[in-house]
Amino acid sequence: MSSVIYERLRRNPKFDELVQKRGSFARTLAAIVLIIFYGFFMLVAFNPKVLGQPIAEGSMWAIGYTVEMGMFVFFWILTFIYVRRANGEFDDLTAEIIKEAQKETK
Repeated sequence: MSSVIYERLRRNPKFDELVQKRGSFARTLAAIVLIIFYGFFMLVAFNPKVLGQPIAEGSMWAIGYTVEMGMFVFFWILTFIYVRRANGEFDDLTAEIIKEAQKETK
């Protein structure tokens, strides 16, 4: 693409919308991951006895294992959500922006 088309892309109001939506979504997901991840490590650092307790009386599974497995599954779900939205809404908006920029040259 030429620099003229790039300039048209950047001037398109939908481009600003895409940047804002994608950035906001990424920051939200990053905050969720960091809070959960570092919250877990703070719990390990300051109150490890809680994580070592069995999940139920007579169980061999500790609370810590269960929480960590839950985090693992939750992070995969967040990844799935991000990929779905990126490949859906964000790619559709990107395609519209490119199509409109190319229309202006014809």
